[in-house]
Amino acid sequence: MTDLLFSGIQSAPADPILGVSEKFKADPRAQKVNLSVGMYLTEEGKTPILNVVKEAEAALAANPVAHTYIPMSGLPGFDTVVQKMVFGADSEVVRSGRAATIQSLGGTGALKVGMDFMHHIVGSSVAATSRPTWGNHNALLAMAGYEVKGYRYYDAANDGIDFNGMVEDLKALPAKTLVILHSCCHNPTGYDLSADQWKIIIELCQKGGLVPFLDMAYQGFREGLEQDATAIRLFAASGMSFLVATSYSKSFNLYCERIGALTVVTQSKEQAAIVLSQLKAVIRSNYSNPPAFGGRIVMHVLSDAKRFALWEEELTGMRVRIKAMRKALADELARIGCKRDFSFVTRQAGMFSFTGLTPEQVARLADEFGIYAVKNGRICICGLNTRNVEYVAKSIASVL
Repeated sequence: MTDLLFSGIQSAPADPILGVSEKFKADPRAQKVNLSVGMYLTEEGKTPILNVVKEAEAALAANPVAHTYIPMSGLPGFDTVVQKMVFGADSEVVRSGRAATIQSLGGTGALKVGMDFMHHIVGSSVAATSRPTWGNHNALLAMAGYEVKGYRYYDAANDGIDFNGMVEDLKALPAKTLVILHSCCHNPTGYDLSADQWKIIIELCQKGGLVPFLDMAYQGFREGLEQDATAIRLFAASGMSFLVATSYSKSFNLYCERIGALTVVTQSKEQAAIVLSQLKAVIRSNYSNPPAFGGRIVMHVLSDAKRFALWEEELTGMRVRIKAMRKALADELARIGCKRDFSFVTRQAGMFSFTGLTPEQVARLADEFGIYAVKNGRICICGLNTRNVEYVAKSIASVL
């Protein structure tokens, strides 16, 4: 008897970002540049191990603990250090205990647990993401069972944000819609809302009964840890309930350790306890417990003022290098007389730049010059350095 159980399954399409890296690795050319994956790279093109992380690893190795299960919600005390960094140590949210925080499998895991909780426990069935957004947002929402809508965000004609369009689209959403918002360093565009614009969005969410879910994967990469938490702290000050996904993959360069957090801000300490119990139920039915090692590194750093300061100094160094590469790319494109003005690159923030390159132009960059970017024109600024920025600029100008 022939078993046809899996005979009708088609191969899944390659991931739009990770698939590009596979093509880059397979390219035999010596002169090639990978601008696709969102990982921090040094001037030498390496992903560094932060000094403060090395110190944490050494300290943990010197004091080994048994490899037992950790709680479903994460390491004891992890929620405290996360909340203080996200909301501020003196935040009313922290003092009142009205937020529930769990340790997650990176930022992606935080998003998925939050989406599952809102859909299966709270009953939210519609979600909305910015156009464009990080590609995995829509995939996660679809897998969680949502009807996914979009709201306008990127203004291609003016190299900025279509804020009026964003407001109009959000107003049209039904109550209880889960709205995915990028708190800073919008991925892929690099364009962020101002504090005044955030206040308008908050009021709109309150009036429309929308549920904000802020994705903060890049705290510290725009202006600094405190400044980059502005949107979240404005939401906290509004008194409304909302969700926050945070990641420590980028800020600690701990990509493979899968360390992040989901925080649900409620109306009371009692509500937070109930929500936490439901988050644990979601976790139990997904992966039972998070891994410990990455969480222990983050806690070791964030729980000590001296180590925190050293980490913040290293994070500042990463941010400064990214900004310098933004300027270098824009300056070089201007110097060679590129027919398009790329000064907008310096107005964007974070690891990425939305270049406006078409899929055809992106394909030419790869085929003719060995420069790999995401099909929608997003490039990772971290892939640039003083040795390749002239080549990248010349290549971009050649495909326009």
